[in-house]
Amino acid sequence: MSFKAAAVQMCSGVDPAKNAAAMARLVREAVAQGATYVQTPEMTGMLQRDRAAARAVLADEAHDIIVKTGSELAVELGIHMHVGSTAIALADGKIANRGFLFGPDGRILNRYDKIHMFDVDLDNGESWRESAAYTAGSEARVLSLPFAEMGFAICYDVRFPALFRAQAMAGAEVMTLPAAFTKQTGEAHWEILLRARAIENGVFIIAAAQAGRHEDGRETFGHSMIIDPWGTVLASAGATGAAVIVAEIDPAAVKAAHDKIPNLRNGREFSVEKIAGAVAGGVAA
Repeated sequence: MSFKAAAVQMCSGVDPAKNAAAMARLVREAVAQGATYVQTPEMTGMLQRDRAAARAVLADEAHDIIVKTGSELAVELGIHMHVGSTAIALADGKIANRGFLFGPDGRILNRYDKIHMFDVDLDNGESWRESAAYTAGSEARVLSLPFAEMGFAICYDVRFPALFRAQAMAGAEVMTLPAAFTKQTGEAHWEILLRARAIENGVFIIAAAQAGRHEDGRETFGHSMIIDPWGTVLASAGATGAAVIVAEIDPAAVKAAHDKIPNLRNGREFSVEKIAGAVAGGVAA
């Protein structure tokens, strides 16, 4: 059956309580537009580059205000509430970049820890070492919900198509990608990567994003998107500021896409052999 999905775009600051209040306001707005599944961005609870300052306000899962608020909103509004991710303090002193999906009764139906760490050096001088503070996840899941089979990824995971293909092969019809894409990488690659993952797997993509200039000085790309299995952008937000986008998700469109281009079924095992190039005398080895 079809359902209305919403992606909530935010510009999270350094105060988790303020971010929780902003999340609640936007989620209620999404539900007022008919959404029964609502997704928030990566790091909904806090964007803070100062690691010492971040650690000072981090909480474990049982005491985190974003987790608590997400569960309460699910119950209050009778929805499937997806906190795209928030920073969770772990017992070993590290942090999990963890997403939560709550059912309408407030229970956690799924946790997903971001698998691929954003360790990059960009042309504009930005350098990120997510692995220095965060513990990478190692498990992907496809969750059977009353309205769809749902897979999970976070931000940088979008550059690793094998993760999406594995979940599509396991039956995922909707893939979720909450994100906090940098402005530079977003301008270059955000939409094309999202549409590629949707097209090559024949799935819906729901991607709630952080957007604009944040209190810690970073700038994120925004442009939250919902994309169908044919690669059509069903809804898109702007570059800056809070926003709510909503689109109708019909899992039957997944089967239709797979019937047209059955690449999941047509894939074949193959080997890769590395061979030498041209050698003296012009004869390839």
